[in-house]
Amino acid sequence: MGIVVTAQALLFDMDGTLIDSTEAVERTWRRFAARHGLDAAEILAGAHGQRTVETVAEHAPPGTDVAAETAWLVAQDVADTRGTVALPGAADLLAALPRGRWALVTSAGRELAERRMAAAGLPLPEVLVSADDVRRGKPDPEGYRTAATLLGTDPRATVVFEDAEAGLLAGRAAGGYTVVVGPHEGAAAEGRPRITDYLGAHCADTDDGLRLTLRASATATV
Repeated sequence: MGIVVTAQALLFDMDGTLIDSTEAVERTWRRFAARHGLDAAEILAGAHGQRTVETVAEHAPPGTDVAAETAWLVAQDVADTRGTVALPGAADLLAALPRGRWALVTSAGRELAERRMAAAGLPLPEVLVSADDVRRGKPDPEGYRTAATLLGTDPRATVVFEDAEAGLLAGRAAGGYTVVVGPHEGAAAEGRPRITDYLGAHCADTDDGLRLTLRASATATV
């Protein structure tokens, strides 16, 4: 079963959507938990899709300097990309996309996004909207709306690829056509098309826009 959709631009989340950085992410948050005597599993359960500063503010003990702790965590992330890999087929799909027709919208900071994309062997797009570029992180739609504007297109004419609840909510609120990447089963994923990777993905630049064909997962609904 395949998914076929036409759009003016494609907007991708990064972690869990284009790349698998699970090993590095878990190592960093476990360091943070150990520093403060916190439950690492509890932090990891809610950290995905959020900006680092928001997760720190939620879990850090009272009196913690949130800005300083966030800076420490970001430095840990930037220095540690071991185990970061691209999702199958992602490199080929991105290489086939016209420049200026896709963007990265991530809850990671810009430096970290650049390091992880490089570690995974993926190119950077002309438009990268990071945690450093927005006032409000996901699930707020600011990032996706900003990316669409920078690409010169209406957010409602975009396809948004996301793997986390906050990101799916953000993409939907921006007006994009959301595609779930991976196993996430939250409310925002209900009834949405789903893929597990980009193997077999094909994109054609037509007069009507980008005609994208994806291989749906066995549980996908369109």
